[in-house]
Amino acid sequence: MYKRQFWKWAIKQAREVFGPIMNEFNAETLYQAANIVNPSFIRVEADEATYNLHVMLRFQMERAIFSGALAVNDIPGAWNENFEKLLGLKVPDDRRGCLQDVHWSFGLFGYFPTYTLGNLYAAQLWETINEKIPTLQDQMGRGEFGELKTWLNTNIHAHGRRYRSDELCQMLTGKPLSADPLMRHLEGRLRPIYGI
Repeated sequence: MYKRQFWKWAIKQAREVFGPIMNEFNAETLYQAANIVNPSFIRVEADEATYNLHVMLRFQMERAIFSGALAVNDIPGAWNENFEKLLGLKVPDDRRGCLQDVHWSFGLFGYFPTYTLGNLYAAQLWETINEKIPTLQDQMGRGEFGELKTWLNTNIHAHGRRYRSDELCQMLTGKPLSADPLMRHLEGRLRPIYGI
């Protein structure tokens, strides 16, 4: 079962923290609850499958603003139109639309793609970690994270900023950064839950 082992450990922790109310839940219900895909207006509340669409929209708009193709006064309308195309939701107001993040009001432009890059690197590294530690999923089911932490400390944390992200990715995974691992991760996790 795809990455469900962690939830065998997590349900025990939840029952200790939250008490008898958690008795009606099991590891499978927690797993499914943690993997709900439900498009939302707010990026930081987005599910794993739609989060990068928020990032893509904002970066596309930033490029249009700086190229002169999009006037500042036209941002709300363009946001709403493109948001509906990407996520299928009609934006009710600017608070849940183009003004939801503080980035633009603080003059923070151009780095939104780094959020998606982080997701891509994480998925690619996760595949490699699971290859290097074949019993990792079973360890996680027992709440044993020591071997994972050691791998991360040795292979990533110890290097600090010695390597650029793309160099470290190539060095550890043997491949350049690719969207394929993230797509395999999402499909492997969500297809069974949604029966697709």
